[in-house]
Amino acid sequence: MTSVDPSTSPASPSPSPGLLVQAATAEQLRRRPRVVETPGFVAGFQDGDPNPYLNYATPLPGAEPSADDVAALVHAFRTRELLPRLEFVPAAAPAVAPALLAAGFTVEAEHDFLVCTPDTYAPDRSGPPTHVPGTDEEFAAVDAALSESFGGPGTASPEGVARLRRTCEGGGAVRSVRAADGSCAGGASCTAPALGTAELAGVGTRPAHRRRGVAAAVVSALTADMFARGAASVWLEFSGDDSRRVYERLGYRPLGTRLYLRLAD
Repeated sequence: MTSVDPSTSPASPSPSPGLLVQAATAEQLRRRPRVVETPGFVAGFQDGDPNPYLNYATPLPGAEPSADDVAALVHAFRTRELLPRLEFVPAAAPAVAPALLAAGFTVEAEHDFLVCTPDTYAPDRSGPPTHVPGTDEEFAAVDAALSESFGGPGTASPEGVARLRRTCEGGGAVRSVRAADGSCAGGASCTAPALGTAELAGVGTRPAHRRRGVAAAVVSALTADMFARGAASVWLEFSGDDSRRVYERLGYRPLGTRLYLRLAD
């Protein structure tokens, strides 16, 4: 039986960073094109794209799922022919990971998350100028750059272009840096604030343009943009020590961990 401890509510006067990030993740998933809520969980799905990193669920803070609750969540993925996958802050729902592991889920990864507030923010003043994409061609250039930066084919997809445009239209933001030849060197995006915090994600630089301040420039610009829109904090995850140092120079501080679980066929 799922229950939520009132003491873990994000509406409390001073929620912990982990609790706030977890509650905001659930709220962000509710903004997806397709949303399914099962007892204790929120799942967000992308139309026409089976990518497991874009189709995932997260528990509600304080959830204590039963075996039936986990089975209902798995069914929501299986009926859509998607891999059951979750991303969450384990400290915000301590009973969730044991219940999922008992049901056969395995750990995909665990990452620190970092949080920046207006008090800690140190803007980047020496990097290249950033650009706000607005046309389909500009969004496609950003999507292609991100694809290459993450080991993909380096070409844009209609789904990727649509996602970036929806991010901007939904109150979030996208920033990029142009190379000398006019192409896109790299970029990043940030969700619209939810519960006062925004998630900055997808920071990528094409291999040929790395170590030139691209990541610092786009992260700094997006962070400032979210604060200007009233966000009380911006959070992100990092993939290595080099990126962590970049984010920490901008005022991001490690405040917790996020866990990734998946259920194989």
